[in-house]
Amino acid sequence: MRAGGHSISLNSSQIDDIVELCPNVAAVFLIWPHSGEPYLARTTQLRRRLKRLLGRRERLSGWLHLRDVAQRVEYWPYRSRLESSLLLYDLARRHFPQSYSRLLKLRQPAYVKLVLSNPFPRTLVTSRLSGVDSLHYGPFRTRAAAEKFESELLELFQIRRCQEDLLPSVEHPGCVYGEMNKCLRPCQLVVSRSEYQSEVDRLAGFLRSNGRTLLESVRAARDRLSEELEFEEAARMHKRFERVLAMLQGREDLANDITRLCGVAVVESVDPECVLLRFFHGGRWLEAIHFRVNMDGRAASLDQRLREVASSLTFGGRLTLSERQDHLALLAGWYFSSWRDGEWVPYEDLQTLPYRKLVHAVHRVATQKSPVEAGEQH
Repeated sequence: MRAGGHSISLNSSQIDDIVELCPNVAAVFLIWPHSGEPYLARTTQLRRRLKRLLGRRERLSGWLHLRDVAQRVEYWPYRSRLESSLLLYDLARRHFPQSYSRLLKLRQPAYVKLVLSNPFPRTLVTSRLSGVDSLHYGPFRTRAAAEKFESELLELFQIRRCQEDLLPSVEHPGCVYGEMNKCLRPCQLVVSRSEYQSEVDRLAGFLRSNGRTLLESVRAARDRLSEELEFEEAARMHKRFERVLAMLQGREDLANDITRLCGVAVVESVDPECVLLRFFHGGRWLEAIHFRVNMDGRAASLDQRLREVASSLTFGGRLTLSERQDHLALLAGWYFSSWRDGEWVPYEDLQTLPYRKLVHAVHRVATQKSPVEAGEQH
């Protein structure tokens, strides 16, 4: 059984008494029949839900009734909606490997994808990750947000917007973007493939650095032109700098090259003396850490103990493409939801993890007393 869980054997003659002893807490649970697949669900009131599923059927009703087939109940209490979603995902993937995605109704977020495998790379908006040589930037709250970001991105770089597989020729009709100097026109052999690839490399660098490469180059060009008394060109570069900066400030909070997307979710733990730390590192969720806030008799500061936790993280084996896609969907589902609980502390790498922000987040979560969920989910 998964760590942190509880198991209850059901005796057919004492089911009611056994269920009555169950805690009425928020939990993810499995009901195991004598044979066949288990029933998996999440609830905010475990005892009440088990009574409904395992109680005596006194009249016809539309509720699922498992009293006659149930053999054992396993359950995992939770305090955070994020932790319940990750628990539900782990159990569903383990017990329903072929149908877990349908059972969980995982909503895949949108990404801006740079298709590097194409001889003349281009961008597109997609909700699926691919195994081919590509760079995925996101996740975005909605497809419309991803499309808006892609449109603003393509205003900064002269790469093609057409979706066709190019066969470059001087007789190619081209498009309006080429006429407006918003594309290098590789279709018409105006630039060579290597020259076009240089522009693509600039765009890829922009995405991988979250815009820093372009901001720094534009700032440097503006300052140089100003020193050379080329004030009109310097003013033009300053407007470009402000445009890039406004674009980056207006993008989605989570948007990043997915292989560089890192952060710590700090949420409530079932242990009242702890908070739960869930590191999301390099596009994947790491194992839960129950972090004790008050350490009687220990002189180490909160900051020092958090550094010890970060230095001892284990990253496990390589994720499959579908697993990475699911982990990102779970992050986006929690972060962009109206019911998001806890705190999110982003970071670029463990060496630059903002420990001051993390300490403050731990304090806030440890002192809050928020409800877990407003209602049941089946």
